[in-house]
Amino acid sequence: MVVLIYHRVHPAIDPMAPNEVTAEVFEWQMNLLRDFLTPIDLVEAIALRDQGNLPQHAVAVTFDDGYADNFDVALPILQRAGVPATFFVTTGFLDGGRMWNDTVTEAVRHLPEGTFDLRDVGLGPRTVTDLRSRRELSREIIKSIKHLAPDDRQAKADALGAFCRETLPRNLMMTRGQVRGLAAAGMTVGAHTLTHPILKALPAAEARCEIEGGRRELGAIIGNEPQLFAYPNGRPGSDYGPDHCAMVQAAGYLAAFSTIRGAVGPRTDQWQLPRFTPWDRTRWRFLARLLLEYGNVA
Repeated sequence: MVVLIYHRVHPAIDPMAPNEVTAEVFEWQMNLLRDFLTPIDLVEAIALRDQGNLPQHAVAVTFDDGYADNFDVALPILQRAGVPATFFVTTGFLDGGRMWNDTVTEAVRHLPEGTFDLRDVGLGPRTVTDLRSRRELSREIIKSIKHLAPDDRQAKADALGAFCRETLPRNLMMTRGQVRGLAAAGMTVGAHTLTHPILKALPAAEARCEIEGGRRELGAIIGNEPQLFAYPNGRPGSDYGPDHCAMVQAAGYLAAFSTIRGAVGPRTDQWQLPRFTPWDRTRWRFLARLLLEYGNVA
């Protein structure tokens, strides 16, 4: 089985992230999955794997973080194509919150042209003149602060707002009602912690709270605690370790997902199941990439 990772589906191209998936691209991708592969719900897929009965060319779609366009844009496309999906939701940003990386991106998007002293975010002077310089600066800041402790990371992201003349958006993430709407539509809701920290940057007690708390909060929202978990950022060794896998198992989840590249096979570690992001933007290269991935069993 191949498991795909998405984050957002934009209604149209976002100039700050021109390579991210748009509704037009996502629609033909889902239609290809429907026509040539076997889309499957992840909870069902794990049960079938354990029985040795996964269908040929099984493919699962997942979303991370909980963006509002998952409900507004992606869900109708999934429903038209008849493709199930799992949405790994970070609960702490629902109902008007904003993830730290989006604070960076939106702040840089709205910076006036000029040179800025960015020592407060760990950089020096940087000059913004055009869209390209904004994209490069956003990537540089995100890379620089990603692995800081959560409070420090958030403080540095917020510091950028002091340079902005506009109010940053508060509608990027889903509401609790939209999360319930995903579940009501037959989609699977999975957990993605409370605040999307790098788990290895936290003391053990705080990491456990993030893992268990996200499950409880989603249970209160949708009426049953989710069975699936995805590690924030998802790289083993740098973002999470074996102790976090044990915490996920002890919290009562059925399985957990990383961002290790590969396909799921009969002996793949249930607490580090692989996923990857499909990046090809032409139909047949996209399909060929997926078909090749089936031979890369983790």
